[in-house]
Amino acid sequence: MSRAVEQSNRRMLRARDAMDRAYAQPLDVAAVARIAHVSPAHFTRTFRATFGETPHRYLQRRRIERAMFLLRETGQSVTDICYGVGFGSPGTFSRTFRDVVGRSPREYRARTKANGVVPTCYTMAWTRPG
Repeated sequence: MSRAVEQSNRRMLRARDAMDRAYAQPLDVAAVARIAHVSPAHFTRTFRATFGETPHRYLQRRRIERAMFLLRETGQSVTDICYGVGFGSPGTFSRTFRDVVGRSPREYRARTKANGVVPTCYTMAWTRPG
């Protein structure tokens, strides 16, 4: 791996780590691109090439993952979770949640509570061939 590629990967990892830490804060591409020390357009292209998804989609996915945890593990309202994970409106949160998960936040909560569903990451770890 060339030195330039290695430096680029480090910058993208630094930016992704910042997104992971501040997922609930209002983040835009320009702010995260500054962390990586590149232009917003270059950041978007390089991030997608490095991680396989756009920065916006990555951030949405991280927020939804956190919301899934909160829906399973807490009694917080869906609206409180929506704002707590960084979405600006319940409508956008519900639509994005349904796009990613395949059901609404309320349906997800009801189904996981009713079935005592174990998150798939745990199930997959126990059923993987050794």
